[in-house]
Amino acid sequence: MTQPDQPPTPPNDRVESSDSTPTASAPSTPPKRRVQIGQSYVVPKPNPSATATSTPDRPGPDSGSARRPRRDRDEDDGPARRSLSQIDRDLDQAMAESVRNLAPPSFGNKPLKKLWDEELEAEFAETMGDFDFGDLEDQGGTRREPKPPGSKLAGPRKGRMIAVRGENVFIDLGGKSEGVVPLTQFLELNRPIPAKGEEVEVLVERFDPSEGVVRLNLRGAVVEANWDNLQVGTPVEARVTKVNKGGLDVDVDGIRGFLPISQIELGRVEDASVYLNQRLKCLVTEANPRLKNLVVSRRALLEREREELREKTWAELAEGQVRQGKVRTVRDFGAFVDLGGVDGLLHVSDMSWVRNKDARAVVSVGQELTVKVLKIDRENRKVSLGLKQLTVSPWDDLAQRLAPGDIVKVKVTKIMDFGAFAEIEPAVEGLIHISELANRRVNRVSDVLKEGDELEVKILSIDPAERKIALSLRQALEVKARAQAEQDQAEDQADDQPDDDPPPAKPKPTVPLKGGLARHGDDAASLGLNL
Repeated sequence: MTQPDQPPTPPNDRVESSDSTPTASAPSTPPKRRVQIGQSYVVPKPNPSATATSTPDRPGPDSGSARRPRRDRDEDDGPARRSLSQIDRDLDQAMAESVRNLAPPSFGNKPLKKLWDEELEAEFAETMGDFDFGDLEDQGGTRREPKPPGSKLAGPRKGRMIAVRGENVFIDLGGKSEGVVPLTQFLELNRPIPAKGEEVEVLVERFDPSEGVVRLNLRGAVVEANWDNLQVGTPVEARVTKVNKGGLDVDVDGIRGFLPISQIELGRVEDASVYLNQRLKCLVTEANPRLKNLVVSRRALLEREREELREKTWAELAEGQVRQGKVRTVRDFGAFVDLGGVDGLLHVSDMSWVRNKDARAVVSVGQELTVKVLKIDRENRKVSLGLKQLTVSPWDDLAQRLAPGDIVKVKVTKIMDFGAFAEIEPAVEGLIHISELANRRVNRVSDVLKEGDELEVKILSIDPAERKIALSLRQALEVKARAQAEQDQAEDQADDQPDDDPPPAKPKPTVPLKGGLARHGDDAASLGLNL
């Protein structure tokens, strides 16, 4: 009787021999190989026989256990492996055959987009035909509330005036949206009520659902403040309640705020205590309702008003105009005058006809002036102003007072290399050229003259158009020397003239002479002499 074959030993079983001590073999896992196909990677499947946790020990030659017969490699490996290039060719061929078998759809003469629209509408109507949208609310569904009409109009807007009704001015904002502006805001800002159809610049505050209109405010108008309408850029009226080191504590309609000291004026503020208990118009620069933090700025409002005024002034400004201005700053070379948002330069030479070295001697900061616009540079935004041009020039009637050849007394005002300037009368100066200083050659003007010297000069020429007068010290000295010589000559001639007539006879005395000799006997008796 033949015994059945024994089943093969499982891979995890250990085979022990009588001659050797049983040992556990370490698991052997072959490394994974990655094969690149195009841009992808394929990890080959591991052989189940190679991934076993343990490999049975190979029995020795003398062991009594039966040895497992060796299998043929062709029986376990299956079909022969294909190369990567062969796999790529097979995939490309399969894709090409599948594309060729697809038949293009036929849509007839209708456009594809229109056909799709009709199909989608028909499918949607068929699917949703029996659906009741009213059941959404019954089922607890929520509907999105539409945004109020004024939510899309936030910020500055421009509209046209429609009508005035009661205490409100109705403004058409376009897009079937209307807003109202309180009539009192026009009165507070001293603005005329616009005519029908006139464009008005407004700020959108909020939408009023009870009235169905948008609440508007004029730019620069003060609004009643609360945490709902306090936004950055909103104009408010703040009352100063306290002065501290960093600025001012203010009260805005019951809301506590802060005004930094750098935001009070356009310039630097040295003493902030002068603003205590005053009401200031400001702009909101920071508003946080959750933290109850409110910061306002008066400087921002002043800058905005100045910017609006600047554009208006530039549109009206023209050369030759006479305008009112206020001196903002004074420098050695001149003063800057505010004409209404536009600063113009009043040079020291255009302040008066009299020569001035320092502008501070003529004008001061804060002084109101009436000036004339001399020149405008719109590209560089520069304006030149004049003050003396509004007064009578002493050169206009100079020909009635002075003439060439006159000898006048002057005062030296300025020494130059080419000569010296001398003042003939206030605001009228002439030039004494270096060649007209003396009969000899003069190398330096300072060798002959110095500032403050008073002397007589001769007027050589007068040019009222160019406002130039040529003077000569040399010719004045020559004239003076010639006159002196003529005078001396006249005196000498008077001394050398001979006496042609004899001197007149002396009159005889009418009284008897006393003393002297007398006749003998005539006067002796009278004298009491005995001769």
